[in-house]
Amino acid sequence: MKWNQALNDFKYYLKIERGLSENSVQAYGRDIQKFANFREENGDEKGPIHIIEEDVREFIYRTEPDISARSQARLISGLRSFFDYLIFEDYRSDNPVDLIESPKLGRKLPDTLSEEDIDRIFSQIDRSTPEGERNRAMLETLYSCGLRVSEMVGLKISDLFFEEGFIRVIGKGNKQRFVPVNDHIIRLIDNYRNLIRSSLDVDNDFEDTLFLNRRGRQISRNMVFMILKDLVQKSGIRKKVSPHTLRHSFATHLLENGADLRAIQQMLGHESITTTEIYMHVDRAHLKKVMEKFHPRKEN
Repeated sequence: MKWNQALNDFKYYLKIERGLSENSVQAYGRDIQKFANFREENGDEKGPIHIIEEDVREFIYRTEPDISARSQARLISGLRSFFDYLIFEDYRSDNPVDLIESPKLGRKLPDTLSEEDIDRIFSQIDRSTPEGERNRAMLETLYSCGLRVSEMVGLKISDLFFEEGFIRVIGKGNKQRFVPVNDHIIRLIDNYRNLIRSSLDVDNDFEDTLFLNRRGRQISRNMVFMILKDLVQKSGIRKKVSPHTLRHSFATHLLENGADLRAIQQMLGHESITTTEIYMHVDRAHLKKVMEKFHPRKEN
């Protein structure tokens, strides 16, 4: 079996069988391709079926100085999944990555914005233009519903259940969840749909897509990054802000205002509560206030 065939089959498996997004599939593919390229550049003609543990260790050792511990952990995880797939398909009987340990990673606390920062950024939106009205509806939805940027750009009109007060979100692995939406967001989206979107010449393939660019096609993730980056610069905030920062801020603000961690988990679409628990470590000052307010022996 050649590397190209194995990689193409693996990517097809990730997309069809495991339901991963195109971005995730491509990320896995890039990591496996790095390993294949490394073997080829070093004159090794082994196919993926004949790779042994020492081959993988050599690759990890040689690439270690050039990548972060987090990237190295992702690389090892990707290779392990690839060889697990080959075992699943009966091409191999063992996984050469099984005994290779990933580097220990500290928990990276997510960057967040204050509620005042969010207001400052959104106040920079020029609502006198059609794009401005779209951008406000788009970014307010991103923040107020705690969406990933890929989830937001993929929203469909058929995903809006405003009478019930929810939107349907298709998350990682094509998993579906329903997220509450408040009256403010409903008004912004309805205003955008009725006044802005209705005047666009919508491409036939995107008639059900909610947020569109000027050509009537789905707005891209990169465009959302650029829009937000421009607003942050205009606001004077000296932080590195991405659409994911709005998602982290949403979760943190809910927690600070007393929301239940389990409810936050469901709204974010986290499989494990452990992933959501990271927000317990974000604002230690807030946790101190909670202790002072609610501890039974606070008066002592």
